[in-house]
Amino acid sequence: MKRKIYGRLMEWKEKDKGSSALLLDGARRVGKSYIAEQFGANEYRSYLLIDFAHLSQEVRDIFENDQTDFDLFFNKLSVYYRKTLYKRESLIIFDEVQRYPKARQLIKYLVADGRYDYLETGSLISLRMNVEDIVIPSEEEHVEMFPMDFEEFLWAMGDDVTVPFLRDCFEKLQPLGQAVHRKVMNDFRQYLLVGGMPQAVKSYADTKDFEAVDRVKKRILTLYREDITKFAKGYEGKVLALFDEMPSQLAKAEKKYKLSEVEKGARFREYENAFMWLTEAMIVNNCYNATDPTVGLAMSGEYTTRKCYMADTGLLVSHSFMEDSFTENELYREILLDRLHVNEGMLMENIVAQELRARGRKLFFYSRSDTDHRENHMEIDFLIRRKRKISPVEVKSGTYRQHSSLDKFRSKFRGKIGQAYILYTKDILVKEDVVHLPVYMAMFL
Repeated sequence: MKRKIYGRLMEWKEKDKGSSALLLDGARRVGKSYIAEQFGANEYRSYLLIDFAHLSQEVRDIFENDQTDFDLFFNKLSVYYRKTLYKRESLIIFDEVQRYPKARQLIKYLVADGRYDYLETGSLISLRMNVEDIVIPSEEEHVEMFPMDFEEFLWAMGDDVTVPFLRDCFEKLQPLGQAVHRKVMNDFRQYLLVGGMPQAVKSYADTKDFEAVDRVKKRILTLYREDITKFAKGYEGKVLALFDEMPSQLAKAEKKYKLSEVEKGARFREYENAFMWLTEAMIVNNCYNATDPTVGLAMSGEYTTRKCYMADTGLLVSHSFMEDSFTENELYREILLDRLHVNEGMLMENIVAQELRARGRKLFFYSRSDTDHRENHMEIDFLIRRKRKISPVEVKSGTYRQHSSLDKFRSKFRGKIGQAYILYTKDILVKEDVVHLPVYMAMFL
């Protein structure tokens, strides 16, 4: 399947020309190994993949005993994997490199040697247990890989023409028209249900069977739980508690993560490592409260107050009904028949967060509670930097009647913020200087 990150790999190859290794960081089953092998097969005379999740003793011995003699080191790898390596024309892939940190430390010297290009893939890359005994090489180019976005999903469905048309309408703020908008919303609802994990997308492209897709997603969720129990030693119970609570936290009107609903009297510092684990695994997308939207968002971020979205909305749909059969998962029926009400905000906000992260954006929101002065009491779903200013973004259902928080926010910070946006389920509309966009256009913000 076609992935945008392939272009990023090409850019690295052409610009760095062996002066760095590329580290591809992403959640499990997001497609890192597949794209790495595809890149090696297409762009190099030969490639060699070393899977550190299933490292043989013979290869381990090569790394342990022969790394001081690179002539011998490469000859042994070439013979073991039966791959001919060509100077400046071969790629060596370190797959799941976090499972063998010593190989990552060796990157400094391999890059200096200059014979081949190196691509590392992994998850939980920065977790303490995976870096504490090594010197992290400065010769790494770190790139994050996310689930497939809506355009990549459409590519997998054989549609290369819709998104260029949508981009043109977005840039001109020109409505699509009822028929086209309805068709794109139908496609987007399918994307909501399937999500962007490549195995799930491929299953849907091949079968158009949501039940088969649901089984794929539940296997991925089970894998995540197994990873937690295996790699979050000492605090796996807290990580599992946060992970299992995510659908109910997102189903609330106010989506800030409340630890008191996980454990009575819980404090952030007690769960800090658990949040960090889920973040490093790229299972979640954290959205932090920016207390002063007139300065840099990261500078005013309050990192103990957060919303925790799932990195993939399709996984959230299955996670919400993990213990139930496919036929009992009402979200499939409600989304396809456009009857989503109770959980609409949960899924719509989650997919917007997913699309913004796929664009490389860090996530921030604005929340201020002031019951004594209602003009200061407001919450904005997302804040983004656009055209050198901070723009507020609200996510609404198609039937919403007012946007009081957005009005108060615009009044309070008048002259200091950029264009205000509302993402909803209807066509493009500009009203009272607020740009209303169909939710599938979050990919352009």
